[in-house]
Amino acid sequence: MITQNDFSLSGSDAKLIIGDITFDEKNPNAPIILFVHGFKGFKDWGAHNLVARYFASNGFRYIKFNLSHSGVPVNDPKDVTDMEAFASNTVSKELYDLNAVLDFIGKAYGATTKINLIGHSRGGGLSIIEAANDLRINKLITWSAIADFSSLWKKEQETEWKKNGKIFVTNARTKEQMPLNLTLLKDFEENAATLNIVEAAKRINIPWLIIHGDDDVNVAFETAQQLADANPASRLVKIEGANHVYGATQPYTNETLPPLLFKVCEKVLTFLGEE
Repeated sequence: MITQNDFSLSGSDAKLIIGDITFDEKNPNAPIILFVHGFKGFKDWGAHNLVARYFASNGFRYIKFNLSHSGVPVNDPKDVTDMEAFASNTVSKELYDLNAVLDFIGKAYGATTKINLIGHSRGGGLSIIEAANDLRINKLITWSAIADFSSLWKKEQETEWKKNGKIFVTNARTKEQMPLNLTLLKDFEENAATLNIVEAAKRINIPWLIIHGDDDVNVAFETAQQLADANPASRLVKIEGANHVYGATQPYTNETLPPLLFKVCEKVLTFLGEE
């Protein structure tokens, strides 16, 4: 029987991280997959729970969580509505949260537990940096990953940002103007070497599967090629006709995975099954 258990722990700035673990009760020692959501995303976005069930049904323990400053309230985790938290997010805070969850997994399942890491979009960038520096990561899978954190805003916005202390990005789904405080830019500039995704990609020495749709208007397919070129040992898989989220939507009401996302999951399952 597939079960989903919730957990919570302290994240960056002592804000709460909430997450869940999806697993088959008949397989208590299943290997672990940890999923990291992207910018303006969250653990229950779209078809994420169906993805979790897919991997649990195929012999894995699937763990996903909301980054502490994702803007998704703990008491109403259905969308990004806490704009104060969202505005004060930084990449360093997200890396802190990711490490907190990795520590939690180590305590729950043993310090030697090897973790398969999946990151989507900005979460892909975070996962690349983590995998380059953390021996706990067994295999890396990136979906629609970015290659530069500064790609999430326009270069010409930076002057206004430094002048006013804030810029706004549009949520394409809700049309809402979402604030970003200057702390995000400062963190990126002050930690440029640490937060360089392409340089981190060059240092990854574990199996890495790069998945990207060729109809992704959010992060161009050329970005995936850039990451693959940085690490020739990686494997790049193009998903023909796939957008940034492989056909998922928010909300997603179907009971089965979108066909292209199902194809992504199959590719990942095959990759994880390889020695």
